[in-house]
Amino acid sequence: MRALPDPAESRAVLVGVSRYSALESLPAVANNLPALADVLTGSASWHLPSDHCSVIAEPQTLRDMLDPVKAAADHAKDTLLVYFAGHGLLDGRGELFFGLPGSVQGQSYTGVTYQSLREIVRDCAAQRIVIILDCCMSGRALGLMGGEDLLADQAEIDGSYLLAAAPENGRALAPPGERYTAFTGEFLRVLRHGIIGRSRELDLNTVYQWLRSELAAKGRPVPQKRDRNTAGRLVLASNPAYRPSPASARASGGETAWPDPEECHTVLAFLEALAEVRALTGLTIQALGERAEPSVAPATISRLLNRRTLPATWKTLGIYLAACGLTPEQVDAWQSAWQRLRIKEQSRPDPPVPAAPQRPAPPWRVRLPGRRRKRP
Repeated sequence: MRALPDPAESRAVLVGVSRYSALESLPAVANNLPALADVLTGSASWHLPSDHCSVIAEPQTLRDMLDPVKAAADHAKDTLLVYFAGHGLLDGRGELFFGLPGSVQGQSYTGVTYQSLREIVRDCAAQRIVIILDCCMSGRALGLMGGEDLLADQAEIDGSYLLAAAPENGRALAPPGERYTAFTGEFLRVLRHGIIGRSRELDLNTVYQWLRSELAAKGRPVPQKRDRNTAGRLVLASNPAYRPSPASARASGGETAWPDPEECHTVLAFLEALAEVRALTGLTIQALGERAEPSVAPATISRLLNRRTLPATWKTLGIYLAACGLTPEQVDAWQSAWQRLRIKEQSRPDPPVPAAPQRPAPPWRVRLPGRRRKRP
C-alpha cells in the first residue's frame, strides 16, 4: 500500500554546490534548490512546514553540510529525505565523496565523503530514508568508474531508497541554456505536471521508471536506484495529469467503480476524487442538488468541488456522496479518509506570523503630546 509522509514527523535537507574554484561550476544547481523546496512544502506534495525543509546552498565545510542533516535525522520519525546536487567525485581508492566549493578531484579530505553521510542517516529513527543524489562526475573521475552502477552500489543504505543521476561530467549534467540540471529538471517536471495514464498519486517507483524512460529518450544520463523493503511505495506528489479511464468507470456486474478514498493520501487527491465521483454519475450539479436529502443548493456543491482545502465539517460531504449514489458503507469509508486527512492537516503547525519591523521613532514623535520644547 502506498504511504504519504506525515509532515509533522518528516524532514528534508536539500544541499547544493554550484560554484567551484578547482572544478567546473554548475550554475543550474543554484536553481534546483528553491524549486525542489517549493514542491516539497506545497500542498500537492508533502506539504512540509517550511522549518522542516532545510536548504543548504554552497556549504563551505563538512559541518556546514552535515550538521543540518544530523539535526534533521534526530527529529525525523516518519521520513527523512536528503538531496545533494553538485560534483560527485572519487578519491584515489575509488570511494565516493561530494564536492564542496574548494574540493579537488581525487582528494576526499577536501569534500564530504559519502561514508560520513551514511553514518548519520544509518542512526536515524525514521521509518523511511530517501537519498537523492544529482551528482555529476568530471571527465577524469568518470574514467575511474568501474561501471555505471558503481555510484548506486556505494551509496546503498539498508532500509532506504536511493535515487541517483548517472555519473557524468558537468556539461552533460547541466545542459547549457537550461534552468535546472538534467536530472532534477526532469524530476521537477514530473512532480509539477504529472504523468498521463498513471494513477492519482505518484510514488517513488513510478517517478523513477518515468525518469529512466524520459532521460534515455533524450540521450541523457539514465538514473539508477537502490531500494530496500517497500520504500518505493512512498508517495511523492499528486498526479496533476491523472484522468479516470472511461473503461474503468464500470466494475463487474455493471456497478460503478467509484474512486477509493483510502488511496487518497493528499488533500488534493481527495478533492480530485470527490469531483471524479460526480463525473461518474453523469449528473449535473443542479440535478445532484435536487436529489440530495435534504436538498443542497447547486452553488454549495459547486464550492465544494472547487475547494483547495478540506471542508471543516462532514455534513455537506456526506449528503453530496449519498446523492451521487454511494451506499452508506461507501460514504463511511469516505468519512474515514476525510477524518484521517483532517487530523494530519490540523497537526501541521501554523506558519509563524512575522513580527512587524521595529523602526526608530523620528525625533518629532518622541515628545509627549501637548508638550513643546522650550527654545533656548
